[in-house]
Amino acid sequence: MPVVALVIVAALAQAACSPPRDPIVLDEGTLIIENQTSRAWQNVVITVNDHFRGGAATLPAGGRMTAPLNQLQTAFGQKYDRTRQSVFKVDVAAIDADGKPVKLTWGGQRKPR
Repeated sequence: MPVVALVIVAALAQAACSPPRDPIVLDEGTLIIENQTSRAWQNVVITVNDHFRGGAATLPAGGRMTAPLNQLQTAFGQKYDRTRQSVFKVDVAAIDADGKPVKLTWGGQRKPR
């Protein structure tokens, strides 16, 4: 019995020491946005590479949203094409339940050629 308790304590300690998950993750052509706050978000807008957009009306506190890259599009209706482009920047903007702006960024500017 003491060995089982020791294993459980070790597992809990390891979980407590692991780094927090990123709120923006790119996985196999899908963006995963996680609201890691205690407040719901409204008017969530995802912008990839400064041009391609998508979003959702709400994202609950602790909720996750998946956004396939091929469903994002420009204002002119051009769809994101993974075979021709790489993701270098992701911006997430929203308004929290208190009316305060939420901004998340993954990546950054392109490197000069």
